[in-house]
Amino acid sequence: MGKIHELSEILSNQIAAGEVIERPASVVKELAENAIDANSTQIDIVIEQAGLQLIQVIDNGDGIDPEDVPTAFKRHATSKITTRQDLFKIQSLGFRGEALASIASVSDLTIETATANSLGTFAHFKGGVLEEQKTNPIRPGTAITVRDLFFNTPARLKYVKTFQTELANVIDIVNRLAMSHPQIAFTLTNDDHLLLKTAGNNDLQQTIAGIYGVTMAKQLLPISAEDLDFKLTGYVSLPQLTRASRNYISVLINGRYIKNYQLNKAIIKGYGSKLMVGRYPVVVLNIQMDPLLIDVNVHPTKQEVRLSKESALMALIEKAIRERLSTENLIPDAVQNLKQTKPVDVDQLQMDLNQITRQRRNATGTVRPLQTQTVPDKSVGPEAAEAIAETETPLKQEPPANPNLNNRPIFEHPQQLARWDEKYAAEAVGNPFGEEAEADDVPIARFPVLRYIGQLHNTFLLAEGEDGFYILDQHAAQERIKYEYYREKMGEVSSDAQNLLVPLVLEYPNSDAIKIQAQKALLAAVGVQLENFGQNSFVIHSHPTWIAQGQEEATIREMIETVLENGKLDIAHFREKTAIMISCKQSIKAHHHLDDAQAKALLVDLARTENPFNCPHGRPVLIHYTQKDLEKMFKRIQDPHHSWEGE
Repeated sequence: MGKIHELSEILSNQIAAGEVIERPASVVKELAENAIDANSTQIDIVIEQAGLQLIQVIDNGDGIDPEDVPTAFKRHATSKITTRQDLFKIQSLGFRGEALASIASVSDLTIETATANSLGTFAHFKGGVLEEQKTNPIRPGTAITVRDLFFNTPARLKYVKTFQTELANVIDIVNRLAMSHPQIAFTLTNDDHLLLKTAGNNDLQQTIAGIYGVTMAKQLLPISAEDLDFKLTGYVSLPQLTRASRNYISVLINGRYIKNYQLNKAIIKGYGSKLMVGRYPVVVLNIQMDPLLIDVNVHPTKQEVRLSKESALMALIEKAIRERLSTENLIPDAVQNLKQTKPVDVDQLQMDLNQITRQRRNATGTVRPLQTQTVPDKSVGPEAAEAIAETETPLKQEPPANPNLNNRPIFEHPQQLARWDEKYAAEAVGNPFGEEAEADDVPIARFPVLRYIGQLHNTFLLAEGEDGFYILDQHAAQERIKYEYYREKMGEVSSDAQNLLVPLVLEYPNSDAIKIQAQKALLAAVGVQLENFGQNSFVIHSHPTWIAQGQEEATIREMIETVLENGKLDIAHFREKTAIMISCKQSIKAHHHLDDAQAKALLVDLARTENPFNCPHGRPVLIHYTQKDLEKMFKRIQDPHHSWEGE
């Protein structure tokens, strides 16, 4: 007797379900796409227990004729293609005819459907078997109810994630469908809680606002471009509105949400250097193209596609985003922040700085590096003074009592002071760290003795030492100083919290809000106490004391996004990363002029750091040319057999 036999239809459908129906979100996707293909203008989705107990999709579309209902639940039964040529010009979301058969084979399913010319039909399938079919008068459209998903495939059921995870996946699928079809009104309800409602008025920005929130939608820019093959429309965010993952990038082709690494790469490339490393924009990009240029029949879920002329499409996307951003003021918050800030009390600011300076000495007398700030000029108005304060120029120090000290280099150890006094007694007198400085106040002998010469191109500091010539990157130098300051502050493990004068309200899409709700205990353990504030919003009244002033919202959002991305938060690693980010943002940049006092103060603080040789990103802070290197460059040192007696 032969060993090879044909699988039964039910078993074949269950195997197919393993490819098409991975989780409740897959059922929602397939049923909603069928409703879209049926020309629906209203689609209502109701689920219970994240879809594991109940999934119901109700539409007002074309419906199914009574005689077609049993056939619709057979494998490879479809009304959307008839010939081989149709595969090359697919315009519908579904076409294989596997979805209904696969869903019915692993669930208890009922369907109520009617066309404009029929009374309506009710049918009941369980485990892929038709249990009942009868006439049932209903309004035109289709309502499919799926219960007890995976009841007969327990191996599949055990791989289902938590309710919060599965619900977040359902919400994400419906969000993408709603953005793909803003002309359709969607509602999504879970356990009698309305999670999404769109107007269906073909306004994409309004649909985005219903998903991501009004605040985010207002920060998006409309974009459009086209060539002979492609037409682009949609919205892109300003560079300051970014997220920690690519989940907020939605690429839609002919109304289908797809995943394509190359197109995502083109979007990122369109932003150029305007995005910070590891940050991604919020983008909803709808691409209309000839169906002949796309093959959607390469993956069971049809989310991965193959494109013809992909390089031309990438170039169009990159160009469209780059040109759109080039017309925008990319620092729109500067004037707004200036109006909202309070006038600077210069006297109080100076008193605070003096107090901080006194507190920097620890038990051993070591002076910790202090973050440099600006003291605004009293002669200007309060708004102008605040504008100057925002430029983050290092604190301009008062000149020392002895003017000769301006030419004094940085001393690492008292012995170096003696060498300087012996060599330059006529020029420099006294201790550059102050008359009351102890030996422990002076850094150990590791950093070279430098005498500041000047600034090059408002970017590099030039200095000389006993062993040659030095060039320092002013941004990298201050970045190192600030990094060690913030690293120390953030490294102080404490459960102390700082109350916010004005509470923060953070708004998230439904899919993220569900995940955040499940991770509130983890966030609370690291000092972020979230309170529900509406359906998709959270309010924060306090924050950990280690978060730098002015960085509260950005840091907390970064912590939440890290939890969403990884499901956990290594607070030590996060603090390290945050210290690097803040130090980079708050450091002076290239092409920024420093006067002599500011430059020398920068060198003094750099000499006191633990590692003055590299910035937190690993770039060098300074480079060194020895005396011998300089002499070789100017041919003052020749080969031995060509040496000269005189110079």
